[in-house]
Parts: sequence; structure tokens; C-alpha cells
Amino acid sequence: MSSSSFTRTVSAPVAGPNFAAMSRVVRETGLLRRSRWFYGLLVGGLFAGLGGAITGFILLGDSWFQLLIAAALGLIFTQFAFFSHEAAHRQVLASGPANDRLGRIFATAMVGMSYQWWMTKHTRHHANPNRLGKDPDIDPDTVSFHQETAASRRGLFAAFTRIQGYLFFPLLAFEGVNLHFRSIASLVERRKVEGRALELTVLAVRFGILISAVFLVLPLGMAFAFLGVQLAVFGIYMGATFAPNHIGMAFVSRDAKLDFFSKQVLTSRNITGGWWMTALMGGLNHQVEHHLFPNMPRPHLARAREIVREHTIQHAVPYTETSLPSAWKRVIQHLNVVGHAAPRIFECPVAMRYSGS
Repeated sequence: MSSSSFTRTVSAPVAGPNFAAMSRVVRETGLLRRSRWFYGLLVGGLFAGLGGAITGFILLGDSWFQLLIAAALGLIFTQFAFFSHEAAHRQVLASGPANDRLGRIFATAMVGMSYQWWMTKHTRHHANPNRLGKDPDIDPDTVSFHQETAASRRGLFAAFTRIQGYLFFPLLAFEGVNLHFRSIASLVERRKVEGRALELTVLAVRFGILISAVFLVLPLGMAFAFLGVQLAVFGIYMGATFAPNHIGMAFVSRDAKLDFFSKQVLTSRNITGGWWMTALMGGLNHQVEHHLFPNMPRPHLARAREIVREHTIQHAVPYTETSLPSAWKRVIQHLNVVGHAAPRIFECPVAMRYSGS
């Protein structure tokens, strides 16, 4: 088990191992074959869970126990998001267009996100994980992921950035709202958007049904609480799952020339825990293998891990794997280290210049 420094930036070329040879072993082992039985059972289980939540919502009526239903919906919608992610990566069906249709249906109707927006963003991320200026997941946002971004913060934003690590997980409670908002905003932009009308229509119907049902069945205050809990659980679950994948791993400088294998392995972190962790994180606990073989079905990732780890050991390439609590701790540490690059809100620019700061 190895770990990468959470402030390291790869800037020099890295000579990687023969990825083609390892890829051939993976193909010959049959790890890229579709697993329709698995995904059939998964979707069936998710719809059963959704049906149970809806039944509970109807039977409970005017009761604060409805907040438990709201939390359950947050978990179920996140699991549907994992499935949509897998369909987008061609992991579910053999046909690319069929996977896209499946992913779009589940992303919009079940999760409440724009499939087109997410696909565009996520494809760029996979091509250049943690590469400065090219990975949209580390672009300047509410949180700064790199020192150069933090150093540009000013005023109260800079003060926030200095303690952003401690605030990161509480902020995830609002990530669900952020994902819904960004999805809709991307669909109304003045540019060509594939599937715009379809996605806007499905999203409108989805939110219309959800919000109408909640406010028709529950009193006003309880209805707002229900939606708040559902969105908070959804945001925290999504963010807490995706955050450990790359935050705190090595950055790739803008001009670095890395081979595919090194680029994906050095910037990704696996999470230990076995099959139950795979179920909890939708297969994203095998982040290294997912980035090396994006179209590999979830049930095969654990076997691929053995092949990839052996390959990294043979070629002395760092392979990062840790427990989920340890990964969350490193995320907080990294964000706070980055935050220290932000100027103090009451620092005098003239004094800083003469002091050499």
C-alpha cells in the first residue's frame, strides 16, 4: 500500500510500463465482458427500494418519520446516479447508443441531472485527471483544489479558503442543489445542446411530480424539511463518494507529458473494504482500475485490481489504496494545506511585500 503526497505536482515526463500487455491480459481474462445479470438485479433492487420508499411515504402521511423516507430517497437517487455513471461509460450494454439512452433516462428521470452536461464534464476529467487547466473537476470553484487558485482569493473568500478543509463536508449538504442547478443552467445556455428539449422536459416532469407530491401530502414546514433532508443526503452521499477519488493525489502540470498508465494511476486513489464498499460506492472504490478501463463492468473491477497491482509492483509505479476514513482525512488535510496559500483577510499588501511574504 502506498500513498502520494497531497501537494505533489508531476511536471517531468514519467516512463510508464507497457500498458498494452496488461490490457491484453485483462481482455483475455474476460473482464471487459458485459454483466447484464448484475445490472438487471441492481436496477430491480433500486426500483424495489424506490417502491418501498413511495409506499412508506403514502402510508406515513403527516408524520415527522417522513424524514426517514426523505433520507432513503437521497440514498436511492445516489445509487441511481452510480448506475447512470456506469451506463455513460458503456459498462452496462454492448451498444454505445443504447448505453447513452439508458444513462440519459436514469440521469434525468431518477437523479434529476442533465446527462449531456455531466457527460461533457466527466469525459474531460477522464482524459486529464488532476491536470491543471484541463480537468474541470479541479477548476476554480467554491473550493480551491490547488495553491495557485487559493493564492488568487481575496477578502472573505480568502478567509473561507484558509479553512476550506474543515468546511468541505458540511458544504456537501448543498451539493445536491448545486448539481440540479448546474444541470438546468447548462441546458438553457445559448449554444447547441444535444437532447436539450428532451432533458428539460423530463427534468420538469421529475421535479414537478416530486415537489407536488411532497407539498400535497405534507404540511408546509414538514414539506420543506423533507426536501431539505433528501437534498442534503443526496449531496453528502455523492460528494463523500467522489471526493476521495482524486483529491489529495498528485497533480499533473500543464506541460507534463505522461503515458496513459502513469497519468491514471498516479492521480487516482482506491478505497479498501471489499464487496460491501463496492456496493456503497458504486464501484468507485476501484478508481485506479476504473480510470484504466472505464468500460469495465462493476463486478469485474476487484479481479482487475489484482492484475493492476501486480503490474504496478513489477514496474515500481506508486499505487494508492487506503481506507475510506483515511481517505476523507487526507481530503481535509489537502484542502487545508491548499487553503494556507490564500492571503489573510487583514494582511497589509505593502507589509507583505517588504517582509518578503
